[in-house]
Amino acid sequence: MKINFFVLLIAIGLLVSCNNMKKGTSPVNVKVQKNSEGQNRLFVDGKEFFVNGAGLEFGNIDSLGAHGANSFRTWRTENGEQTAVEVLDKAQKNGLLVLMGIEVARERHGFNYNDTVKVLEQFNDIKGQVERLKSHPALLGWAIGNELNLGANNLAIYDAVNDLSKMIHQIDPNHPTTTTLAGIGKREVDYIKEHCTDIDFLSIQMYGDIVNLQTRIADAGWQGPYIVTEWGATGHWEVGKTSWDTPIEQTSHEKQKSFLNRYDLAIQADKINCMGSYAFLWGQKQERTPTWYGMFLESGAETEIVDAMHYIWNGKWPENRCPVLDSFKIENKTAYDNIKVKASSKMNAEVYYSQFKNDSLKFLWEIIPESNDLKWGGDKENRPPTIFHVEGTSKMEIATPDTIGAYRLFIYVLNNHNKAATANIPFFVE
Repeated sequence: MKINFFVLLIAIGLLVSCNNMKKGTSPVNVKVQKNSEGQNRLFVDGKEFFVNGAGLEFGNIDSLGAHGANSFRTWRTENGEQTAVEVLDKAQKNGLLVLMGIEVARERHGFNYNDTVKVLEQFNDIKGQVERLKSHPALLGWAIGNELNLGANNLAIYDAVNDLSKMIHQIDPNHPTTTTLAGIGKREVDYIKEHCTDIDFLSIQMYGDIVNLQTRIADAGWQGPYIVTEWGATGHWEVGKTSWDTPIEQTSHEKQKSFLNRYDLAIQADKINCMGSYAFLWGQKQERTPTWYGMFLESGAETEIVDAMHYIWNGKWPENRCPVLDSFKIENKTAYDNIKVKASSKMNAEVYYSQFKNDSLKFLWEIIPESNDLKWGGDKENRPPTIFHVEGTSKMEIATPDTIGAYRLFIYVLNNHNKAATANIPFFVE
C-alpha cells in the first residue's frame, strides 16, 4: 500500500495539534466584552469568566485551586523564589489563570517619568518579559504596575503605562491589559480617561473603605469595566489605635465576618461593570504584624479567612473548618483598653473560642515587640524577633518583658487539620 508522504506529514501535524490542545499548550484568547445581559465580563476562549481569585506571590497555589478559586494575580514576573514560567506552570496544573503583574517603577521610590532614557530602558525590559511569557496557556492578562498613583505627583506615569499597553497589544493580541489604583479618585481617573485609553479595564484596590466602592467609583467618574485586584482586612491606617499610637488588628473571626460582608457590599453589588476580584493575601507577609493581611500563618496553617473565601467561591463551608476565636483578653481587658503592665511582672491572658467538630486543639502563645520597621504601600518590612513562645492552654499566666516598650501578645488556636484562629493584643511595658 502506497502512502503519500505529504498526507502523512499533515496527519501527524493534526495529531500533534490535537494533543497540544488537550494539554493546553496554546495561549487562551481573553477579551473584555459585554455578555447577553449587557454586563462587562472577561471571556476566555469565548466563555464568560468571572474572576474568583486571590493575590498570590509566595502562597500555596495547590490549595487555592482546591478551595475553588479560578485565578490569582501576581505583582511581578519574577518574585525571587520562582520564575514566572514555574508560577504559570503550577497555575495550569491546578486549573487556574494568572493576571500577571508587571513591576513598573514608582515615583515614590524616586523614579522620574520625565527621564526619557530611564523610561525607555524600562519599556524595553518589560517588552522582553512580555515576549517571554505571552504564549503560556495559564496567562489571563497583564497588570501594568501596582498602585502607581500612590504618592505620585507626576501623572505622566500613566503615559508610560499607555505606551506599555500599546506595546503589549501589538505583540500579544490574546491578553488584555490593566493597571491597578490605590483607591480610586477623580484626579487619576480623569487623566487615565484622556492619556491611558489603551488599557482594557481598570483595577481598583481598597481595604476597609471598600464598603464605599460604588460611591467612590461614581464620584471619580469611572463608568467602564473593572476588577478589584486587592481587598481584604481593614488596613492598619483605617483602625483604632492605642494611646501609644499602635494600630489595633482585627481578630481572625472579625476578619472572616468582614470578608463575607465586604464581598456582598462591594464585589456583588455591581452586576454591570465589576468583572470579579482578587482577595488579599493568599499567603503570609509581615506588614505591621505577621498576621495582619495574610490568610495563612507563618507555619502554613489556614486561618478563618480561608474558610470565608471557600464559602464565597463555593456557596458552602469547607468540610473541615477553623476554630472560631470569640474573644481574647489580658487581665480581662481587650485590645481597646490601652493595657499597660509592669516590667518583669505577671499578666493573665485568656482566649475564648469554639469549634465545629471535636478536634484536638493546641494553643500557642507569643510575644513580639511592636515593629519599628514601618513601610508604606505594602513595601517589604522586617519581622520583629519573637521574645516569648510557648504551647499552653486557653488560659495562661505570662511573664512580662523586662524592657520598657510596646509589645503584642499573640494567640494561635490550631486544630489537627492545620487550621487556625488568631488574635493579638498590644500592651505597653512600663
